[in-house]
Amino acid sequence: MKYKIGFDIGSTTIKAVVIDENNNICYKSYQRHMAQVRQKALEKIRELKEYTKDGFEFAISGSGAIGLSEQGQLPFVQEVFSSAKAVHVFYPETDVAIELGGEDAKILFFKGSMEQRMNSTCAGGTGAFIDQMASLLDMSLKEMNQASLQYHRLYPIASRCGVFAKTDIQPLINQGVDKADLCASIFQAVVDQTITSLAQGRKIEGNLLFLGGPLYFLEGLRNRFKETLKMEENQIICPETAIHFVALGTALSATQTFTFEELEEKLISLVNAPIHLEQTLPLFETQEDYQAFIKRHQSHDAKYASLKDYDKKAYLGIDSGSTTTKLVLLSEDHEILYQSYASNKGNPMDVVLEELKTIYQINPNIQIGGSYATGYGEELMRHAFHLDGGIVETMAHYTAAKTFNPEVDYILDIGGQDIKCFKIRDGHIDDIVLNEACSSGCGSFIETFAKSLGYDAKEFAVLGLKSKHPVDLGTRCTVFMNSGVKQAQKNGATMEDISAGLCRSVVKNALYKVIRAKNKDDIGNHIVVQGGTFQNDSVLRCFEMELQKEVIRPSIAHLMGAYGAALYAQDLHPEKSSILTYEQCCQFTHESKSVACQGCTNHCSLTINTFSDGSKLIAGNKCDKMIQNHKQKMDLPDLYKEKMNALQGIIGKYSHTKKIGMPLVLNNYDLLPFWTKFFDVLGYEVIWSSPTTKQMYHNGQQSIPSDTACFPAKVVHGHIEELIKKVDTIFYPCMTYNVDEKQSDNHYNCPLVAYYPEVIAANMDLKNTKIIYPFLSFDDTSTFVNALMLHFKKAGIVFKKKDVLLALEKGKEEYQLFREYLVNKHIEAVQFARQHHLPIVVLCGRPYHLDPLINHQMNQLLTQLGFVVVSEESVPRQDAHKVNVLNQWTYHARLYQAAHYVCENDDMNLVQLVSFGCGIDAITTDEVRDILRKQDKFYTQIKIDEIDNLGAARIRLRSLKEAIAQKEGH
Repeated sequence: MKYKIGFDIGSTTIKAVVIDENNNICYKSYQRHMAQVRQKALEKIRELKEYTKDGFEFAISGSGAIGLSEQGQLPFVQEVFSSAKAVHVFYPETDVAIELGGEDAKILFFKGSMEQRMNSTCAGGTGAFIDQMASLLDMSLKEMNQASLQYHRLYPIASRCGVFAKTDIQPLINQGVDKADLCASIFQAVVDQTITSLAQGRKIEGNLLFLGGPLYFLEGLRNRFKETLKMEENQIICPETAIHFVALGTALSATQTFTFEELEEKLISLVNAPIHLEQTLPLFETQEDYQAFIKRHQSHDAKYASLKDYDKKAYLGIDSGSTTTKLVLLSEDHEILYQSYASNKGNPMDVVLEELKTIYQINPNIQIGGSYATGYGEELMRHAFHLDGGIVETMAHYTAAKTFNPEVDYILDIGGQDIKCFKIRDGHIDDIVLNEACSSGCGSFIETFAKSLGYDAKEFAVLGLKSKHPVDLGTRCTVFMNSGVKQAQKNGATMEDISAGLCRSVVKNALYKVIRAKNKDDIGNHIVVQGGTFQNDSVLRCFEMELQKEVIRPSIAHLMGAYGAALYAQDLHPEKSSILTYEQCCQFTHESKSVACQGCTNHCSLTINTFSDGSKLIAGNKCDKMIQNHKQKMDLPDLYKEKMNALQGIIGKYSHTKKIGMPLVLNNYDLLPFWTKFFDVLGYEVIWSSPTTKQMYHNGQQSIPSDTACFPAKVVHGHIEELIKKVDTIFYPCMTYNVDEKQSDNHYNCPLVAYYPEVIAANMDLKNTKIIYPFLSFDDTSTFVNALMLHFKKAGIVFKKKDVLLALEKGKEEYQLFREYLVNKHIEAVQFARQHHLPIVVLCGRPYHLDPLINHQMNQLLTQLGFVVVSEESVPRQDAHKVNVLNQWTYHARLYQAAHYVCENDDMNLVQLVSFGCGIDAITTDEVRDILRKQDKFYTQIKIDEIDNLGAARIRLRSLKEAIAQKEGH
């Protein structure tokens, strides 16, 4: 009998299937290849020798098989074709097949003409992503799956990249969120990624086939798909061959005949083939170079003393970070009595509790004079252990760095997933750069990758020091780099070369992607580096080689946040700390439960932490409504809140029998006063969609055709879904040009704002609702009137020309009055701030950043920190300023004018909101930053998307507040 053999070699596994002449499966296997692709393929064919006696047909498929095929002239079948072949033979009734692999994800649509969608270079939403999350939660995949089945509440988590997801998950861990909820939320993130990024607007419906390891092994993941897509059990099939399906299809597609000896010889040649890799200089030429490097850095050691015999006051600092928790106990003379650096393992409170008990056991009579916390988990630690206070991370690290070099002018801290760097000028923090939601260039990638290869982080770091030819992996997002590392392994690079290459890439990402240094002189001359990542000698050496400068790495580089918090506690020197005693630590308990806040329409996901003494901490809230016993604060002016209330007043201002729907999105946040009055004059009441909610966004998710669009564009689909249920006709015009405010060279809208109505018309099922989307411009009255009348006439609505002209005139008047109203409110807010000696922030963005789901109430966060908030559109009109970029967008011109305005007012600072996916903001952010820096002003940028975890934003804004206070000498 003649057999067919198919191999599917993926990023992490090799699958093999043997079928007979009747397509019966005679053999199947699924194994991890540990990056030894060629060797495993050879071993596998030898294992299958019994099926190769009479000659056999053979083919290979998968991302890991491409190199084998090219170098060995082996028959290759594209994996989508393999899957489609197996579906047609075994499951012909399938409408949609979803396959998730280690780093690959694809959807096949069979209804009508066959269409396939695949992920490109990003491994977000795949098995590798789930593996990373399991590692972060310190759970096996089996434990994660079981926990997800017991969930009560889902939290928004990004899955477009595992690094972003860590940024979302870590604050939830620090808030005490139940692991069952986290596991289910991670699976939901994979579902959302599949629907938005892969399906790209095409609806997933009919009979669904689940393929690939993650969907086969994880029932919780299958359940999330089933619930999200609202499918019945009989519509979904997950076959026993789900993990072998591509190999099965490859076997079915095999046509080239081999003898065992022929194929074995080809594979042996591939195993022994020489490898060509891009290589760079070694980290150290000789052992003597390494020893000199170590000796130089040992000169910056901290002082130590014995805790057991200490009888004076001690000061405790706790740094509850993204992946680790650090403690430092200092003597009155700044000697370290006790230090600890431990992985959170998903529960930082347990770590701190055990360390406190250890301190008390070593010295039962210890007098703790002060205790401060810093880091992501600062608030949780303060409440749980009754610490005396908290300090923002940036100030903790600066306080610590000054003790090692009083002349420090640049501090770079690289942690697990955070990069903090700040310039020091004249003894105060002059400029702060924090990484956005992306952790490219941080240490967590090295740690995660080391674990996946069976090493711990320290072991893996030491390997890099021995490298003779570090692999050049470039500067890419760390998850993208994952594929590059795997390819280097497949090409035969040693583990030493990969370790050194990764360290070099982390450094380059930090310098050129996060700090965005133009050259080495941008960094400073007295540099102190810190954070756990710099404990890695390979990373430190790569950093010095890249800058060609020597830097200071304190021996406690990994503990600097906790060290600074302890120093801060000593400076405040309370008589006695309120920290828990040993007896209270022994009785300490903690419970957490998740609830949805009903205080307003945001329905924040709250975590209520209850401690053994009955005290509570509510986390996840964006306002103070749910916090009991909080002091009544002054209601500070907030132009974002003011404008939203004013718009709501306009929405309910006019009433007519005839209705027309308009989505409250994008430029309509600017033009709402105009359109409401315009249609009122024509005898129509505009039914505006309500402000965006999470549910609204999810309702429109399946019709989003591109995952690269910014979040404000994505939410439009949900608004249209809402309007379909309310009105028969929707009006949403395309507007290439905005209102000409005479502040720029031209007055365009960005392409997404201008033409998104066309995306809606082409991609959404509007049922029986008509959509009118003419191209309109305020620049040409005649064209505006004629185009509007023509398109409404096509929809069966006839207007008279004189009525439209009148409506246009009245609409413009209303728009201008509203602009003047905002300017007046701005002037009042500034006067209030100056009367009460309060700092002012111009919170800049686009008009649609007013949407509370899009801006995540960043304005409220600022007022809670004591800032008076005004907006860029409320800034009084100025003479046009010259800028260094092509200034042709109305909204951008407002940003530049606001930046110049801030420079002219000593009590003002600027915070810029930037949406992920906004390519044009790559220009605006640099220009706004340059305008501000020329006048020694701070530039603060907050990147926002659908994820509403404000941990990094809070740190950034608190850092701004502290930097302002330092600059003013407070």
